[in-house]
Amino acid sequence: MPDLYFWTVAVLAVFIVALSKSGLVGSLGLVGVPLLSLVMPARDAAGMMLPLLLVMDAIAVWTYRKDADWRILRIMLPGAFVGTVVGWVLWSFVSDAMVLLFVGILTLLFILDALLPLRKKLEGLPPSRPWGTFWGGAAGFTSFISHTGGPPFQIYVLPQKLTPVIFSGTTAFFFAIVNTAKLVPYFFLGQLNVANLERAAILAPLAIAGVIVGVWLVRRISVKRFYQLTYWLVFLLSLKLIYDGAVGVFFPAAVA
Repeated sequence: MPDLYFWTVAVLAVFIVALSKSGLVGSLGLVGVPLLSLVMPARDAAGMMLPLLLVMDAIAVWTYRKDADWRILRIMLPGAFVGTVVGWVLWSFVSDAMVLLFVGILTLLFILDALLPLRKKLEGLPPSRPWGTFWGGAAGFTSFISHTGGPPFQIYVLPQKLTPVIFSGTTAFFFAIVNTAKLVPYFFLGQLNVANLERAAILAPLAIAGVIVGVWLVRRISVKRFYQLTYWLVFLLSLKLIYDGAVGVFFPAAVA
């Protein structure tokens, strides 16, 4: 039964992330590590997801190979590399409970942002280089810690009102480059261990299928209802993660 529970959650998490890579469900890809954190340590979940993300990135980049805004990428990527290095440096000082709490809070903020559309306050602002570098750094850091770089990335990019295809292509290239940069640090941190790679290999066909299905669906269906349902599910998940993380951080004896 525990194995069935693990694989059920893993399949759901990977499929949602794969759909997000197609542009179908956008930043809902950040649900991957939070969901997997229910059945495995958060940092192991991040390690297992990285090879799968790279597989998805390869398909997304090929699909949108002519549709990226390189002006935005040139602004954001230097900050993203700095954020990646900062995440590497701080990795040893961050416990699993801290990761759970951090991801839970970030997920909750993303959901509140989506429900209350706070981003609209930023619309019309010029895409300044310092602003883009800052949010690129935030995206690089959160992506390194828990593959949750979507919200910081979108805070800078969404107000620029790109077409859906250009937005999807820019997102695909940004995270493909950032995820590739994470390979060496993850290797030295021991995140790309045999167990994680074996699980990733089993789930890789699902990751490929999810991206392909998402690309096929993105131009054919309305995702409004899907967003509404998923946002509420992710909202409940964020509360669960915040609770588990807070207990582990502030009351470690309770989970010892």
